[in-house]
Amino acid sequence: MKNPFSSKPNVRKHMTNKCLNDLIHQITPDVGGQIGNWQFLIDGRDILVITHERYNRMRIISPITSTDRLNAEALARLLEANFSSALDAKYAIRDETLWSVFTHPLAELTEEQFLDCVAQVANLANNFGGTYASSNLSFGKR
Repeated sequence: MKNPFSSKPNVRKHMTNKCLNDLIHQITPDVGGQIGNWQFLIDGRDILVITHERYNRMRIISPITSTDRLNAEALARLLEANFSSALDAKYAIRDETLWSVFTHPLAELTEEQFLDCVAQVANLANNFGGTYASSNLSFGKR
């Protein structure tokens, strides 16, 4: 059976580090880092964007707190939020730090997705300990 999506023409250009750099500088003029590894503030929240063009990956991350501040109840709540209220951003732990994280293939990323997910990463980090939500949408009970 032929894949019905394989014959669709790809009319938009692929996201690149250069396109992403231009987009980030439209969000805020105060950008640190370099192409492929940017750092800036959104709503007072430290946001890092890391890409790897060769492997077609992009990651938006924001540090939240040290893992030594997390008890079993908080860890369970984070997992529940990853299912119901975190949406495209997720909570993750790396190097004894709790992070808000969004990952996506770089080339297939749209400008709208990027802007939305920067907001989701910042919201999810800011809502840690409260609603644990990345937006007003939620799947599940909470």
